[in-house]
Amino acid sequence: MAEGKFPTSAAPVANAESGQKALEAGEDSSNENKRRFAQIRDNDVAQRIWRIVSWTPKRCRWDPESPPKFSMGLNLLFGFAATFTVANLYYNHPILNILAVEFNVSNEQAAQIPTVMQGGYAAGLLFLCPLGDIFRRRAFVLILIFFTATMWLGLCLTNSFSVFLAISFITAVSTVTPQLMLPLVGDLAPPHRRATALSIVVSGLLLGMLIARLLSGILTQYTSWRSIYWFSFGVQYLILILLFFFMPDYPSTNPGGINYFRMLFSILKMVFKHPVLVQACLVGFLTSSIFTNYWTTLTFLLSSPPYSYDSVIIGLFALIGIAAICVGPFYSRAVIDRFVPVFSVILGLTYCLIGTIIGTYTGKHTVAGPIIQAFAIDIGIQSSQIANRSGIFAIEPKARNRVNTAYMLSVFCGQLMGTAVGNRLYAKGGWILSGSASVGFICGALLICFAKSPWNPGWIGWKGGWDQTRLEQR
Repeated sequence: MAEGKFPTSAAPVANAESGQKALEAGEDSSNENKRRFAQIRDNDVAQRIWRIVSWTPKRCRWDPESPPKFSMGLNLLFGFAATFTVANLYYNHPILNILAVEFNVSNEQAAQIPTVMQGGYAAGLLFLCPLGDIFRRRAFVLILIFFTATMWLGLCLTNSFSVFLAISFITAVSTVTPQLMLPLVGDLAPPHRRATALSIVVSGLLLGMLIARLLSGILTQYTSWRSIYWFSFGVQYLILILLFFFMPDYPSTNPGGINYFRMLFSILKMVFKHPVLVQACLVGFLTSSIFTNYWTTLTFLLSSPPYSYDSVIIGLFALIGIAAICVGPFYSRAVIDRFVPVFSVILGLTYCLIGTIIGTYTGKHTVAGPIIQAFAIDIGIQSSQIANRSGIFAIEPKARNRVNTAYMLSVFCGQLMGTAVGNRLYAKGGWILSGSASVGFICGALLICFAKSPWNPGWIGWKGGWDQTRLEQR
């Protein structure tokens, strides 16, 4: 019996030994991978390159005992960088006909340039911006700006339309640095003035969209189309130098690292987890559509009777929007910082609604209508975007870049929808039909805002009351 039992008792021992060997083999494999990573990390060339790329002036280095203060000067620098970085996407808009002649292509082919750049920007939003939750933002931002500025040289020099199109796409992918700066502002600015700090950078974004069209049209009118591209090349290197010497280092919000694909999937999970984020995304989608609808169809209205303005005068309408945008930071300090975000969003939508109704139904008779509309929708959209960001940046402090990615993708889709719908409706029914669609979009956004109270943690309902003051203001 004992001899018969001996083999059965030996089997577990043999299995244990084989399991132990497999475990040791797995550990050896894991250790081998770690050794390989260590070799790469400890490689002299790799270390030298990283030291050069990540070198930080002493006053900008991170000190946990004395973290960098978010000064007004740094805030304005971020706003300046946002203005002339996002402008890269819009320099081509007023000169597409000139680019068509320069590259000997049709107007339809030239129209691919803004389409390709918008597609590249969307790719950058989705695939690069979430990395801001892993990497140290200073080094990441500087690398992207250097890459964009260097690649931009190709746009200044090339005579090939295919090359111009390809480089336009590549540079648009990396032109997302303002979207990395916004979550950083949310990290650096104290909560009681976060909306004001964000408003300066958001104002820079909106300013860039308008000033790019203005500068491009004027410079091309009196010089060559390449002048605006050389101007952008120089400004981008100026931004790189200024940020290198003044942008503070800031530690990663997730120093342990996150799996990249899980990180992308987590953006989708956030949408189903946070009602405030969904509300902001839907409102952002609808409000951004009225912005592009207006500025796209305005050219058609002003270039046809009874106005028949030339391109320079039409371009000067951007000054109205610029004036409205400059009011934004002062408005944020007076209103948005004092009340819950949804209250400021509703106020902004109300401005948009009043301005759009006036501009839509008087625009065929007097130019005063579109002027009032331009001012109202610019300040209204700006205040609603600032308030939305102020609200969503509070939900997951360690995932602000991913939160911002979700919000900006909805805004971007709204811009595309506004352009497409505005063009089609204008072709069918003119200025009044396209403007009426904007009125409908604003009313839809207002309904979304009223679907839940500011203090209701759920998806819908008025639980918690309608007190509009922030907790710290009570």
